[in-house]
Amino acid sequence: MDTAAATGLTFRDATDADVDALVALIESAYRGDSSRTGWTTEADILEGQRTDPEGVLAVIKAPGSRLLTVERDGAVVACCQLEHRGDHAYFGMFAVSPALQGGGLGKVIIAEAERHAQETWGVAEMHMTVISAREDLIAWYERRGYRRTGKMTPFPYGDERFGIPQRDDLQFELLVKPLPQPAQ
Repeated sequence: MDTAAATGLTFRDATDADVDALVALIESAYRGDSSRTGWTTEADILEGQRTDPEGVLAVIKAPGSRLLTVERDGAVVACCQLEHRGDHAYFGMFAVSPALQGGGLGKVIIAEAERHAQETWGVAEMHMTVISAREDLIAWYERRGYRRTGKMTPFPYGDERFGIPQRDDLQFELLVKPLPQPAQ
């Protein structure tokens, strides 16, 4: 998708009134049969929920955090979390409507998120964590300039707020991308 094709997208901060729509979007992109329409599904490795209203509201309300909501024609079609963490920003809770995946929308959204984080907070890097078993997703991020670090953190087994694992080898890998710095 080029910039011209992206016309019609509106980026804004999520509000309390968006919580239900955002939970539904995130769930549809990652869990259950509806997620299989797109390519970001985690349905084969995790059952149960991906997030809940409390988790989404916590991101909206947290200091130094934004939940960018992306709309097209008045409908919520994507979202992502940005959190200021000192010299870097954290990118998370990224979801694109399964029906719209594969058309370049994700590229436009992540580029806007990176631009926003750099311009707003002056950060030098964007960080994210991805389930290391998601090789296809990691490869997509690598094509966007993210690099694997090999730094792993354990999956929160036993905490069903993050889903019910269907395998015992899940862990998160830190991915990092340097962001362009403005000319001095």
